[in-house]
Amino acid sequence: MTVDALGDEMLITGGRVLIGSGTYLTDGAVLTDGDLITAVGPRAQILNQARADIPRFDFSGTIVPGLIDAHVHLVFDGGTEPLATFLSTTDEQLFQDMRSRAERLLHSGVTTARDLGDRNGLALRLATEIDAGRTPGPQIIAAGTPATPPGGHCYFLGGEVAGEDEIRALVRLNLAAGAAVIKVMASGGGLTKDGPKSFESQFSPEELAALVDEAHKAGVRVAAHAHGADGIAASVEAGVDTIEHCTWMTSDGFDLRHDVLTRIVDQDIAICPAVNPNWQMLPLVFGAERAETIFDQVRQMEAAGAKIVTGTDAGVQRAGFDSLVAALSFYAHLGLANSNVIEMATSGAAEALGLGSTTGRIAPGYRADLLIVDGDPLADLDALSQVQAVFAAGRRYEPRAQA
Repeated sequence: MTVDALGDEMLITGGRVLIGSGTYLTDGAVLTDGDLITAVGPRAQILNQARADIPRFDFSGTIVPGLIDAHVHLVFDGGTEPLATFLSTTDEQLFQDMRSRAERLLHSGVTTARDLGDRNGLALRLATEIDAGRTPGPQIIAAGTPATPPGGHCYFLGGEVAGEDEIRALVRLNLAAGAAVIKVMASGGGLTKDGPKSFESQFSPEELAALVDEAHKAGVRVAAHAHGADGIAASVEAGVDTIEHCTWMTSDGFDLRHDVLTRIVDQDIAICPAVNPNWQMLPLVFGAERAETIFDQVRQMEAAGAKIVTGTDAGVQRAGFDSLVAALSFYAHLGLANSNVIEMATSGAAEALGLGSTTGRIAPGYRADLLIVDGDPLADLDALSQVQAVFAAGRRYEPRAQA
């Protein structure tokens, strides 16, 4: 991937510019200064505002906000045995691999990614490196080490804690290291074969409340991994900001609790289903009836007014770092309009991550995070995969120039 260093000003033009939900500006232009957008409008109007000597980039395609993947794990490789690979890789080799994974995210049009599970602060270190312009990659919102009980889900990441004091201490440790979000494993998960089942809760209501309190005192949001219906309810009671997966599992099936869903909507808690890019294969893995139940629950949550945001769980088994667009097709399958799906992957995700005033939109004062694609993504979501160029914080990247 080629990259231009951050410049003073740039003028970027396109056949269309997506300036709002489902709204195109035809033959538009975007003016940037450093890492920020300074003006957006018709090409002729913006040309009159721009200095004659600034760099200009003319594209025939569509300019959309850079995409946001709200759930990734850069420490995992997305292969068939991600945990085995992770456990056999040293920190320094893992860090090199994480650089490549971040670049693949950027190559696919992702300009912001929320990393929700780290080892030894590697994602935090990478976030700093990317912010400084030393490594190509999206803006990374990193959680550091997720909280889990002894032997709990993802205990191998180093965040085993028991009791409110240890939980608060881990939150403070992550915050001191620069974490921009706190992650808690409220239930078990499939990646940890020797841990609690996915439907089983891992923390008491008091422990979850202590974690949320410690994070919120510092002005930092909390993301709760919660497959189990009980864990979801406890996370809502504790006041988390996002619920990851939210599959409503029980010991014998699923139980979407509408009273809890009402509270999710009322408390403005966002849900990130973390849809695997290979979601079409789920009926073969889980069975057609079980898979359809999972699909329908997402449909019901969206219809009830819950804020659904996009994430891929990139890094876990068969979830690559260039597959957000493939995951977006899941929401089109549910019947959502393409404009709504794009909003979920841009401004909606930005708001859920606490970045609603800085990225996710093409507007003056926002980060110069732009994706230029062939075709019309409002008509065909797959157009988002036809990348011409990516601008991340005002730096231009050209994925097609990659060797």
